[in-house]
Amino acid sequence: MAQIVGVRFKEKGKVYYFDPGELDIEIGNNVVVETARGIEFGEVLIPVSEVPQSEIVSPLKKVMRIATEQDTKQAGENSRREKEAFDVCCQKIVKHGLDMKLIDVEYTFDGNKILFYFTSGGRVDFRELVKDLASVFRTRIELRQIGVRDEAKMLGGLGVCGRSLCCASFLGDFQPVSIKMAKEQNLSLNPTKISGTCGRLMCCLKYEQDGYEELIKITPKVGSIVKTPDGRGVVWSNSLLTGKLKVKLDKEEDSSLHEFNIKEVKVVREAKVSNKDDENIKELKKLEG
Repeated sequence: MAQIVGVRFKEKGKVYYFDPGELDIEIGNNVVVETARGIEFGEVLIPVSEVPQSEIVSPLKKVMRIATEQDTKQAGENSRREKEAFDVCCQKIVKHGLDMKLIDVEYTFDGNKILFYFTSGGRVDFRELVKDLASVFRTRIELRQIGVRDEAKMLGGLGVCGRSLCCASFLGDFQPVSIKMAKEQNLSLNPTKISGTCGRLMCCLKYEQDGYEELIKITPKVGSIVKTPDGRGVVWSNSLLTGKLKVKLDKEEDSSLHEFNIKEVKVVREAKVSNKDDENIKELKKLEG
């Protein structure tokens, strides 16, 4: 087991582990730590705890100190300077006629580097822009091109559910989301209904997927031949969540359907999986993230 504290550097960012050493660190404390990109100022979200060695990335860096009043002032000053740098960079982008959209600006705590995050439809030659920005700010400049999901995370907003975007409120990392999830959850394959603000498939499709996969294993597919208490028949429809099946019995001459619980039936012959693609599949493939 390793002793750690969990630190977050951005309001909507990922939590990283650090070695607390001998410091008496509590949740909510601001701390100064050394990271791969330099000295950083962050907030403790996980107090001193023990986690399995397998959950940490070695070597675990130590917390340098609990933030002082001067450190807090420095962090506030950096936030003010980031807003100014954002405006300056936007002006420079227009000046150089670059096809890019500035999303966010971030100063490292020690002020040795400024990171500019942007999106673009393709590759951008921003070498002259970097030189121009370096001449203004007299420090190291780094431009990072990000994807549309990262853009949504940084900018925030409301989802179709009316709540704040998951990525901008609590998701630390993006999980892969696929069309297969939407199909297995029996959702409409209309891109406008299952796409998020970022234009990719909604992250929330992932939340219940494990449960659906377990239910699929025990639920007869539509078209399967099953034996019921009232005789053999064909599964006409199924409801994974309720565990109910609608079956057309062989002995029934009309088209009436009978409802059974999945525990009441036994599969005689499983239906084959259809390979027929929905008309929206090709378009949806572009939205997977």
